[in-house]
Amino acid sequence: MRRVRVIVRGDVQGVGYRYTMRMVAQEAGVAGWVRNRRDGSVEAEVEGTPTQVDDVLAWMAEGPPGSRVDATEVTERAPTGDRGFEVRRDA
Repeated sequence: MRRVRVIVRGDVQGVGYRYTMRMVAQEAGVAGWVRNRRDGSVEAEVEGTPTQVDDVLAWMAEGPPGSRVDATEVTERAPTGDRGFEVRRDA
């Protein structure tokens, strides 16, 4: 299993990024969470097989229609065994 923490920068708030990501994550079969940050970025943790995580990371680099992703910062984390994927309250 692989778990990553991702910070997404650009025009990613107010465009449905978190809710679309939840759908993408559920379809990919990954666990984790996503939330907005006060600085205008989106933060997420994603856990699954390396292929599942790579698929979600590829989507995150593009985002939903109406968004603009300028950069993604990916940090490897220790897997936690989470189940399900949730949209969390803003940080």
